[in-house]
Amino acid sequence: MPLAQVMGIVNRTPDSFYDRGVTFGIDEALQRCDEVVEQGASIVDVGGVKAGPGSEVSASEEADRVLPVIRAVAERHPGVTISVDTWRASVAEEAIAAGAGLINDTWAGYDPELVEVAGQFRVGYVCSHTGGAVPRTRPHRVHYDDVVASVIAETTTLAERAVSCGVPEARVFIDPTHDFGKNTFHGLELLRRIDEIVATGWPVLMALSNKDFIGETTDRPVGERLPGTLAATAWSAARGVAAFRVHEVRETVDVLRMTAAIAGTHAPLNTVRGLA
Repeated sequence: MPLAQVMGIVNRTPDSFYDRGVTFGIDEALQRCDEVVEQGASIVDVGGVKAGPGSEVSASEEADRVLPVIRAVAERHPGVTISVDTWRASVAEEAIAAGAGLINDTWAGYDPELVEVAGQFRVGYVCSHTGGAVPRTRPHRVHYDDVVASVIAETTTLAERAVSCGVPEARVFIDPTHDFGKNTFHGLELLRRIDEIVATGWPVLMALSNKDFIGETTDRPVGERLPGTLAATAWSAARGVAAFRVHEVRETVDVLRMTAAIAGTHAPLNTVRGLA
């Protein structure tokens, strides 16, 4: 079994919930890209709009934010997959032309043309679950009879549509999409039963990093959620999750290596103690 992939987050936004705009500047964004690749990310996810409520960002402004970064990463790191975090088909098409090879559609096909763009250009596509939430809204009194069944139904249906549109089957991910249209109890249930989602056969991508459901579970503010994030990552990796979208790349890579070594699927990197 291959080691789970790591998708490093690069936010070209001034109001990210986590980094508060530290990579909004183009130089800072490119430095961040170089860092996450050096630390072991095989995917770089570039986003130009904050996921939650905030200032309106037009499609043209979103494109202006992400395209220079995508072009530069494609030139500097040709072996890395570049992902564009967008729900807009127009932005995705420009991003693909600039070098993106994966569309991270965190709003579950809100723009129905987005998956068609992915298929037309035969790039990868992330199928998300939001329970019908509108982009950039927070969950409010959400209810599911069975959140895991809902996630499986919505993401696998979208995955099948992606393939029918031309997306290569091997380049499709399904993402339970923690916090999007869900509360903390839903997020924990998804982790508790992640093996059911993995059992669909579609590669699973999880975006757990510093999410609110981790903050509420541990009663920690955004800057103190790394231990909770890594615990959830180890749990998920041990159950076959294929990729993780993260802020802290180096720490995540270590967790994935350690989990794989315990499972016996990957050897330790440097074994000398008691052997020399």
